[in-house]
Amino acid sequence: MFVIRFVALAILLYIGWVLLRSIAGGTKTPTAGKKSSATATPGGGDGSKVQDVLVEDPVCHTLVPKNQAVRLRKNGKTYYFCSEKCCDAFSETSRGDK
Repeated sequence: MFVIRFVALAILLYIGWVLLRSIAGGTKTPTAGKKSSATATPGGGDGSKVQDVLVEDPVCHTLVPKNQAVRLRKNGKTYYFCSEKCCDAFSETSRGDK
């Protein structure tokens, strides 16, 4: 019986150690040391960093991070899509308009 209690206590201590380690590690910024050229200063000027800008897909109206979006440049305007499927659907629709 003593062995079972000892193993249970060891497991609980290990889980507590993992949780404390993740909490302590969570306070560090993962991008520390990296410099970003984009800073947000709308209204407050607090200098907080902007990770990415969300753009809206004109076909399905999904918000997509700009750096991950599929791009289509047409008539001097850039359109952003969540997938190739939406980009193709937009291209087909715009061909039908002419």
